[in-house]
Amino acid sequence: MLRAPRKIAAVTEAAPAFSAPDADRPAPLRRIAHLDMDAFFASVELLRYPQLKGLPVVIGGRRRTVDDLLLQSPDGSGAREPCFIPVADFPLLKDYVGRGVITTATYAARQFGVGSAMGMMKAAKLCPQAIVLPVDFEEVRKYSRMFKSAITEIAPVMQDRGVDEVYIDFTDVPGGQREGGRVLARLIQKAIFDATGLTCSIGVAPNKLLAKMASEFHKPKGISIVHEGDLQPLVWPLACRKINGIGPKADAKLAAHGIHTIGELAARSRAWLVQHFGKATGAWLHDAAWGRDERPLVTESEPVSISRETTFERDLHAVHDRAELGRIFTALCEQVAQDLQRKGYAGRTIGIKLRYADFRGATRDQTIAQATQDAAMLRRVAGQCLKRVPLQQRLRLLGVRVASLVPVVEAALHPAAAHSPGPAQGETLGLF
Repeated sequence: MLRAPRKIAAVTEAAPAFSAPDADRPAPLRRIAHLDMDAFFASVELLRYPQLKGLPVVIGGRRRTVDDLLLQSPDGSGAREPCFIPVADFPLLKDYVGRGVITTATYAARQFGVGSAMGMMKAAKLCPQAIVLPVDFEEVRKYSRMFKSAITEIAPVMQDRGVDEVYIDFTDVPGGQREGGRVLARLIQKAIFDATGLTCSIGVAPNKLLAKMASEFHKPKGISIVHEGDLQPLVWPLACRKINGIGPKADAKLAAHGIHTIGELAARSRAWLVQHFGKATGAWLHDAAWGRDERPLVTESEPVSISRETTFERDLHAVHDRAELGRIFTALCEQVAQDLQRKGYAGRTIGIKLRYADFRGATRDQTIAQATQDAAMLRRVAGQCLKRVPLQQRLRLLGVRVASLVPVVEAALHPAAAHSPGPAQGETLGLF
């Protein structure tokens, strides 16, 4: 029989009649929030096209001519600005042709079974009437910066977890203990909406593991509060996949042992889990099932690598489609170089990623003597990596990656980084 975890006594916030010395005051309960923006990519587009609110909309795929027509430049400056477009004029998912995947979908589209990472052609069968729009990364990054700035003005200890989610330490922030953190969560939701017009969902719990799960409890616009004593009624009935870190393979292995819910996982001993899943994974599974997570918030971190990749609309061949592949390859290198320059990094390890038509993949990399952020140098070294992979099969994906990153202020840059002359006339850069 499962043993319910010990409940933590509530901490009152009323001031005592006589102030006690700080050493005698109980430490505040640890309260960590996970904030997830609601259908972020789609919501950003709905700010641009409010006439689509309440309709099934999916975001994904590369920009097409029909998408560019949605953004006009009334003054002829070339700036892309939206104008009012009747709903009937937007492109529909049923007319989409390609291999794009869905980045996100509005909640109206999700009711048809459409979801993130689903192929758009498959989604078209589920919800052909959905409107399809491409990702506008520039606009998404702008709103990402805006909502994070609104948070840190209220709660400064924040861990960035990507373009649309963060962890926030509520513990010592005014209002962070009231109603388990609900008061502060409401304040942050309002600040974000006032600054951006966007909504978010927040889970507050004793640690990052439980907060991440809680933020999914009441989407969209939800606030979910989890205390240690809520583990058995709120968390244990959930599927094991709800634990961030348990993927399809681990879930299948757990299911093979008759473990489907977090409660069933908690019922297994640490020794049993270590025996069947290994020392580190077994111990982590046991701790996760019992809601234990002491990880701190990481407010500053260096990127491990910077990469760009693209999936082709049709399979391309290294010989027959050499010119097209060459243009794509060069563009990827230029985009990575721009990312490096914008973020202030250079890198020494340059690599490529391929995915063949049969979905097998290949990667190669090469480390150079001095760090670089120069597009021509990236193109040259990545081209050398291409010589080390088989290219007889058609390709469906190509990517470029730079690792071994150092801040530019610390880097002894490759000479090419100071000046970008491009390839010498007649020079062949790789096989493309």
